[in-house]
Amino acid sequence: MTYPSSDEEAFLIEPKPLAGFVETPYVKKIVARALNYIKAGFPIHFRGISGTGKTTLAMHIAGKLGRPMVLLHGDDQLKTADLVGGEHGYRYRRLVDNFIASVKKTEEDMTRRWSDNRLTIACKNGYTLVYDEFTRSRPEANNILLSVLQEKVMDLPGNRDEEEAYLRVHPNFTAIFTSNPEEYAGVHKAQDALRDRMVTLDLDFMDRPTEVAICQAKSGIERQEAEAIVAIVRGLRDSGEYEFAPTVRAAVMIARSCKIYPGAVIAADNGVFRLICQDILSSETSRLGMRNNHLKVKQLVKELVTKHCGRKKTSHLSMVRTKLKINPVSPV
Repeated sequence: MTYPSSDEEAFLIEPKPLAGFVETPYVKKIVARALNYIKAGFPIHFRGISGTGKTTLAMHIAGKLGRPMVLLHGDDQLKTADLVGGEHGYRYRRLVDNFIASVKKTEEDMTRRWSDNRLTIACKNGYTLVYDEFTRSRPEANNILLSVLQEKVMDLPGNRDEEEAYLRVHPNFTAIFTSNPEEYAGVHKAQDALRDRMVTLDLDFMDRPTEVAICQAKSGIERQEAEAIVAIVRGLRDSGEYEFAPTVRAAVMIARSCKIYPGAVIAADNGVFRLICQDILSSETSRLGMRNNHLKVKQLVKELVTKHCGRKKTSHLSMVRTKLKINPVSPV
């Protein structure tokens, strides 16, 4: 059994359950499919729009494998050396020979110090590599992955301390990739040869029970309140009146904001709640900030809040606000 060096340990994440991870039937089916493909020896690629849980699923599956994990984030400035390793700093050696008391010999030399990077560490030790948003790195930086995933061999630079020109990938090595669609800003087109070496699972919006469970788990609000917020978000999504579709992330942001915002009550006649919904959903669904789109979303959110929250609902959060004697802001 090999043990990681102190330099390698800095890159490792120990496998453990994710706090607050929600496992509904929808999620369990995706996890089971991914684990079966990994068991068959294939790397997994989660592809989908922002907010569909790609990174969380990748980290959860890596934890399920029970091996140390190495996390790598795609970046336009990333180079092959940032994956494999490079020369960082110097190694100084001094040898003193005083075998004969009257004769003293000294030898000194200084060489560049090689340090393995994340991909090499994972391949060498059989760890799990989670390469998040890998298409944000330039395709040429990811070329090293072609032989790693197919032939299970990594080409090593000739200036390493070791003499071997190749590294045989550990049989336990596993790679999990995530990416956004290619039309997203800052995303490069992945090589066809690289995509051909992995199993891609396209993630869409989650079903209603999963979104409700996530909203509740991530915010701590009551289930009835989570259902109302998710209904508003899904109603806006179904309307098609947006530049970008809102995801469960918007529901979590609304719920968590309501917990700390003075005067916020998840009810249709609460002006603060209505304002929070409008602010977050306008932000989530628009990147260009067009006024017409903003006003359209604002009006639609008003209607959805009235429809799904009702005017007479009183939540636990409402009772807490009442006891604290916090007056809500006038309706917007």
